[in-house]
This record gives sequence, structure tokens and C-alpha cells, in this order.
Amino acid sequence: MSATPRTPSSVLIIGSGVFGLSTAYALATNPKYKETDITLVDRSDFPSRDSSSIDTSRIIRPDYADPAYAALANRAQELWRSSEWGANGRYTETGLCITADAGGTNYGIQSLKNVREMEAKRLSPDAKVTRKESRGFGKPVIEVLDTEEDLRRVLGTGGTNGVQGYVNWSSGWGDAEACMEYLYQKVARTQRVRFVSGTVSRLDIDHSSTTKIIRGALLNDGRHLSAEFTILAAGAWTAALLDLRGIAQSNAQIVSYITISEREQRALEKMPTALNLTTGLFVISPSAKHIKLARHGHGYTNPTTIPHPELPLEEAYHNPINVSLPRTHLTDPPLPDYLPAEATADLRKLCTDLYPPGAAPHDKTFSPLPIAQRPFAGTRLCYYTDRPHGEFLIDYHPSYDGSLFVVTGGSGHGFKFMPIIGDVIVQCIEGQTPPEFKEKWKWPEQRVPEDQWVGDGSRGGAKGMVLEEEYKKGGKARL
Repeated sequence: MSATPRTPSSVLIIGSGVFGLSTAYALATNPKYKETDITLVDRSDFPSRDSSSIDTSRIIRPDYADPAYAALANRAQELWRSSEWGANGRYTETGLCITADAGGTNYGIQSLKNVREMEAKRLSPDAKVTRKESRGFGKPVIEVLDTEEDLRRVLGTGGTNGVQGYVNWSSGWGDAEACMEYLYQKVARTQRVRFVSGTVSRLDIDHSSTTKIIRGALLNDGRHLSAEFTILAAGAWTAALLDLRGIAQSNAQIVSYITISEREQRALEKMPTALNLTTGLFVISPSAKHIKLARHGHGYTNPTTIPHPELPLEEAYHNPINVSLPRTHLTDPPLPDYLPAEATADLRKLCTDLYPPGAAPHDKTFSPLPIAQRPFAGTRLCYYTDRPHGEFLIDYHPSYDGSLFVVTGGSGHGFKFMPIIGDVIVQCIEGQTPPEFKEKWKWPEQRVPEDQWVGDGSRGGAKGMVLEEEYKKGGKARL
């Protein structure tokens, strides 16, 4: 495989999520690409209302079991904390409480070890206090929580989400939609990127010679976008454009919201995000008078039969493949306005455990119902693009002679890297992948059947659920 020219005359980026927008910004502000035409195409005008990153909040943390990701996330978080990236309410530091049921998890143990080591490097050489203590918080940055009582004290909701764990007060969360809008405006202000609204139906693959190349993309309305170099960063839709079986797979994660009053917001907004690694259930610190309940689990697959995306069109329909693709309220058929019954039950239990009636704050002038008994104000599915071991995939596709670069496999943890990931992706394009990620992010030599994937150890809950099968079991709107 030959490398793409360092300064291609034209670049097409498919997808305006975190990876795509960040890459567009990095290219547009890099002097090496000052003569390069840059086009970014997405199936919806920005912001896409069913994009995973267009949401109320995302966890921003360095709490990873893998030291390489922990260090990279720590670099990004310093920018969230101290620069314009996190300004104007885009970043809030309320802490992250990593919990588990009895027995704990290896991921949690290793994550605690990594954040402790990073925090030790920040010790003041004279006062020997941690960064937060030196800023007047008066408590350790990281606290080990051995009992449920410790968890209740830290969470301050009257309940708990697990029986043991630790809290890292230097973690936080980002206003996801506001952050994406901020990044979009940064890209637009460069006046270097042409935005195109349209659904890519296929990559434009030149099959006429032994060495195949990508010449851009074909849109479903008949338009053609040509480019010397194509970057595919289509998130959970990537599998519609490449055969990624055994490499990456889209999975749907459950999310719901409960409305609270201004008084309840003030009483609860200082609580840390609480993530139970055993169940995958988590609650992000309340914001904008809403509590977000969700599950970082193994997700639902949505098996879909499509023409083979990499064969010539006349052959593609005779050689279909089955892949998991998103189903949202904008797809055909659209997603129901409720969650499957097992999801509703799981989120209800989380809400009751964390906000038990009689113990959690309750503004009776706002609602006669305690928080745990209120109906969901909204529900949605958030799509991850998973990999066998939870790694990003940031590399050239080996079949297209350096004309196609693939950025996918966010695995539910790409958002927090927003301030730095675009520059890192450009490094990878230029053959300068950080050494600690060369093996992790490279195109795999073998495809691994999805039922053999082990993940990164951070997911909880049941495995093997199929979206349509779960809907057939029942569910009820807005519970």
C-alpha cells in the first residue's frame, strides 16, 4: 500500500461527528494543507438530530484501564479545563464515581491505579498537596469508597449505584450539543471547508485496474463528490459503506431523561456522575433541569441486509451482506418513541436506587411525584461503533492504495478527545501515529466473529440483545 500524498489537492470527509469535524478543523488550520480543497459531507444539515453527539451531556474523564487512553484523555481534559474548549458552560467538573457491585471489576481497579499515578505526578513539590487541594477544595482528588454508605455520602442523592468504588473529583462532563456547535463554528470560521448535505450511498470505487482506488463518494440523489483522498468518519453508519464484518459493529445504547425543578437541580447538580461497571448503568450530573439516565452496556444490534458496499454495483445486489446499522426516529422505519421493556425496567431501577422516594430531594410544588416515579420526558438510542477490544480504528484501508483513510470505532468514548483528536488523526494520516497507538489503531490483519469480541472491560449488563427482538417483547411509551 502506498501512502497518500502529504498534501492532496482535494480531501473528502464523510461524516460530521466528533472524528469528522475534528479532522476537518485540523486540516483547515494546518499550513501543509493550505492549498487543499476540503469538503465535508453528512446526511443531515448540522446539527443532525439523531447524531449520537447531539445530546445533553457526555462524560469527560481520564479514568481508563488502558494507560495509553488514560494519558491521551488527560491531555484532552487539560484543554477542556483550562482553554476555550470548556468555556461558557461547555465543560463542568463535578467528578466521576466509578462503582461496581460486590466483587468489583478489573477495569475499575486498573482505572483507579492509572488516575492515581497521574495525580501523583501533579503533586506540588513544596506543599505536597494535590492540584484540587491546592485550589482550595479541601479534599483529595481521588477517594476510595469501600461501602455503600461511602457512596451515599459522595453521591448526595439519598441512594446509590453499586456497593463500592472510587470517586475522581477531577473528572467532569461536557454539554455535548454545545460542544459540537462550538467545533462546527470553529470549522466554519476557517472558510476552508465546503459543507455538503446529502446521504452517501456508496464510495466511488474505481474497479477498472488491478489497484483499486477511491475517487470520492456517490450520493443517493445522484450527485457525485470527487476527491483525491477520502476520509471515512461516518460513525455508526460506516458499516453501510465498507464491509466491516468482524472489524467494527454498530450497537444501540439506551438513554432516557427525567425533568426536575430548578430547586431540585440546585440540590443535585454537584453530585458526581455515577457509573456502575457491573451493570453499565450511569447517571450524569443533572443539567438544564433534566436527569439523564443511560446504560454503557453491550447494546442492541440492528441486523440489516444491504448490497455489498465494496463490489461493483452490478454484483453488489447479488452478494448482499448482513450488518448492524442505526435505527433512529429519522430512519425508515423510524424508531418507536419508547424503549424496549427490559431497557425501561433497567433505567427505572437505576432511578429508584439513586433517587429513592423519601430520601432524594423532592420539590412538591413542582410535581407531586418523587423523582423516581416521574415519567420519562424523553428516550433515545445512542449508537456506538464497537471494536473487538474497544480500540479506535484510525488507519488506511489496505485495499485502496492510500486513497481511503478510515476513522471509526469510537466505542462510546470518542467525544472526550475532541480538543486533540483531529490533530492526532492528521498525524496518523502522515504516517506519524503515536507509538503507543500504532498496534491499537491499525487496520486488523484478521476479522474476528462478533460473538468472540471481548471489549475493553468497561461494559456491563446483558450481551447479545437484538433491537427488534427486544421491541417484540414489549415496552410502553414515556415510562
